[in-house]
Amino acid sequence: MVRRQTALKIRQAHRYLGIFLGLQFIMWTVSGLYFSWTDIDEIHGDQYRKTEMNHSSFEGLLSPSESSGMKVHSVELKEIAGDPYYWINHSMLHNARTGEMKMGLTEAEALSIADQNMIDGLEVENVERITETGDHHEYRSGPLPAYVISYNTPENIRAYVSIADGTFRTLRHRDWRWFDFLWMTHTMDYDGRDDFNNFVLRAFSLLGLITVLSGFVLWYISSPTIRKIINPKKKKKKKARV
Repeated sequence: MVRRQTALKIRQAHRYLGIFLGLQFIMWTVSGLYFSWTDIDEIHGDQYRKTEMNHSSFEGLLSPSESSGMKVHSVELKEIAGDPYYWINHSMLHNARTGEMKMGLTEAEALSIADQNMIDGLEVENVERITETGDHHEYRSGPLPAYVISYNTPENIRAYVSIADGTFRTLRHRDWRWFDFLWMTHTMDYDGRDDFNNFVLRAFSLLGLITVLSGFVLWYISSPTIRKIINPKKKKKKKARV
């Protein structure tokens, strides 16, 4: 069997690793439970978006090349406040009737786009124009500038509309923010959230494996059953009858 001093060192290492890794183990467990008990569609906020959108029909439109006066390799027809626009070459917005270039959205147009996408009955609380976001902003991966439309709801709903192309980009709400925080603690990527190859996660995973293995070693060296198997007791000799 293992020497007493060696066993003591293994026990101490197991104890300190458990203390050091314990909080992260709890976060992995809590976040895993949250992910398994939530509906991802609700996290995306689908319950706050219209299931069926009414799309307008347009006629008398210019061709995209006539509208922009240049070669077209991509085009998308958009409706902004009831008017048709071409989003051409992922860079320019032109009125599909007049050919006039549109230099971004107004606040009223952004509200109109949000109203097309969000369910009825939501009360707008505030509209803000943003030009930059930090690493931990809830719109950190969206195109800028954009309008943020906040609604007066317990879920603190916010909708994001791109100013450049007039696209309803996304919405954020309370449950999504909880999901985002727990996902960050689960992946241990405290910047972009989605990097599973970061050094911190690798280190904690390796230390976690060592902690579990040390627990098995402690069970092995301290189990009475194992001792009996390795060092079986000698049978006592029967006393001879007088």
